[in-house]
Amino acid sequence: MTILVAYVPRPEGQAALDKGLEIAKRRKERLVVVNASPGGRKEDVAMADAQDIERVEALLAASGCDAEFKQFVRGQSAVSEIESMIDSLQVSLLILGLRKRTAVGKLILGSVAQELLLSVPCPVLAVKAA
Repeated sequence: MTILVAYVPRPEGQAALDKGLEIAKRRKERLVVVNASPGGRKEDVAMADAQDIERVEALLAASGCDAEFKQFVRGQSAVSEIESMIDSLQVSLLILGLRKRTAVGKLILGSVAQELLLSVPCPVLAVKAA
């Protein structure tokens, strides 16, 4: 089985990654960390840059877990990419990081986390960023 972490380079992404590592070690399961965006915008805050990817891959290598990092920029939404991974891997758990947002922020921007919580067939663990 595989634990899938939806990663963004923000505190909520780090919270999800930390929890994913903890659970993968305890359960002795494979860990896949995914960072996905449709791309197109020059400054996409959801995309991990080379420095962040290197940092995450170093954490995964040092963890002792069977773990890997994947990044997708293929024109699909993050939700579609994550749903596809859940369908192709035997995902036992999806881990998401959450942050506090205003009501207006939720209305205007929507919520990838909310869409995933409502659409995926596997259990979801939502981790609040500190």
